[in-house]
Amino acid sequence: MRLDRFLSNLPCFNRQQVRLLLAGRRVRVDGLAVSDPRHEVRVFSRVEVDDQVLQAGRPARYFMLHKPVGCVSATRDPEHPTVLDLIDEPDRHELHIAGRLDFNTTGLMILTNDGQWSRRLTQPQNKLPKVYYVETEQPILEEYVARFREGFHFAFEDLVTQPAELILLSSHTARLSIIEGRYHQVKRMFGHYQNKVMRLHRERMGSLVLDPGLAPGQYRALHADEILSV
Repeated sequence: MRLDRFLSNLPCFNRQQVRLLLAGRRVRVDGLAVSDPRHEVRVFSRVEVDDQVLQAGRPARYFMLHKPVGCVSATRDPEHPTVLDLIDEPDRHELHIAGRLDFNTTGLMILTNDGQWSRRLTQPQNKLPKVYYVETEQPILEEYVARFREGFHFAFEDLVTQPAELILLSSHTARLSIIEGRYHQVKRMFGHYQNKVMRLHRERMGSLVLDPGLAPGQYRALHADEILSV
């Protein structure tokens, strides 16, 4: 929300008072004096006028998790353990998942309470690649490469997938980069060739790379430079 709108919505200030407060640089956001009425105020922002705290803010949380097999990408599930069950944090109920993974898919998962940040990471229009290591039941042929680049028509959604980059690693393994996350997308793409995906592991989302020091089920907070890179 714009700073001037945030202040005007409070019962203690009218619009004229808000203009005077900003012109006098009496408003601080996260410790910095702000005069721009368009300055963005978020739920994480601390907002003060003189010595009065108008919004204390709350800490933004960002975690990287190595998702194991057999874990549901959900906040709660009546039958299976969820990724939130692996997070030992007092505010874990406030976290949401940025980019879900299937039940048996492993690898990088991001959990955060910052919705604006997570949308930048996951929305297809931002074209941030999601990179997967893939093992298949049948050989992966060279002809797959051009077909993945062209895209596949998914009849259920009546759409054509965005171009994907497929790099062959061996007869049955490849590295796949996609910029969207349709339902079972990778398995459906290989399913076009009746080639079953035996193992699927997400290595990277945009600039965020799974920490090799994290064993399946382990997590850590993102570093400041990782957060800013999104």
